[in-house]
Amino acid sequence: MAAPSPRLSAQTSPRAAFLKLIDRKRVPLAPQTRVRPDNGRYAAEHFTFAPEAGERVTGILMAHASAAGRRPAVIVLHGTGVRKEEQLALLRTLADRGLTGIAIDARYHGERAKTDRGTDEYVGALLQAYRTGAGHPYMYDTVWDTMRLVDYLETRQDVDPKRIGLMGISKGGTETYLTAAVDPRIAVAVPVIGVQGFRWALDHDAWRPRAATFQAAVDGAARDERTEVNASLVKRFYARVAPGIDGDFDAPAMLPLIAPRPLLVINGDSDPRTPLPGVLECMRAAESAYAAAGAQDKLGLYLQPHSGHVFTPVAELVALDWLVRWLGP
Repeated sequence: MAAPSPRLSAQTSPRAAFLKLIDRKRVPLAPQTRVRPDNGRYAAEHFTFAPEAGERVTGILMAHASAAGRRPAVIVLHGTGVRKEEQLALLRTLADRGLTGIAIDARYHGERAKTDRGTDEYVGALLQAYRTGAGHPYMYDTVWDTMRLVDYLETRQDVDPKRIGLMGISKGGTETYLTAAVDPRIAVAVPVIGVQGFRWALDHDAWRPRAATFQAAVDGAARDERTEVNASLVKRFYARVAPGIDGDFDAPAMLPLIAPRPLLVINGDSDPRTPLPGVLECMRAAESAYAAAGAQDKLGLYLQPHSGHVFTPVAELVALDWLVRWLGP
């Protein structure tokens, strides 16, 4: 039997409820750093820190070789099956624009995978969370890791803690708006192909492309229940693996919490994983919050034309301009 999704009382805000859900014992960060070889144009570091007992976040920090003093920084969160090294070109571009770029491995990805089949480990963790109701490997663990990353960045003398931006792609895009919604230290947020209405997709028979990104886990849940993979099963799956992702913590509830901080949503206009009507429903909720805060100029939507689940070079330029505009060089 699937655990029920969390229900908020009249006195509980989505932010407080989400933070309570993902909370765990904090341990000393115990950071470790070493110089990462790169060409002479950039100063790069490999770093690790402890977000909780038994875990080490692995990351790369990239700045221009001429950078000095406390600088604005942008954290980049990757998608499913990707690792931090695949963000190196973007980190160098951020450095060229006067920003310090930071990328980390999500759990079961990159250096944090125990084998060379990290995606299988990740999907296996989702199925285990479904079976036990324990743990939050889908999205929520990365939100926690990112918040602890901000804790770490605040200790560094080369990062301006008041100018930390966050962008993410696909899975990382969803993790971006979730993190920005609950952590006001994120000064600017750019979720890329990650804003979606989980509930909208379930209600409008548009859930399959999203579920396909963890299909083996959903198939395992169906075998456990001796049923077919359908919207009802996926809803029960969400309730155990990421409680509230299709309800109190869905994008229409979380995007408004980012206001009045700058938020740029980037999506493909034909992305089956983030269907456009669901994205627009999310944006309407955000527009109301930004209008109420008198911050309409800090909310943006860029729809990549004739594009599916991709991050195009033009969209990257739009994202970079937004980050520089609001964080400064």
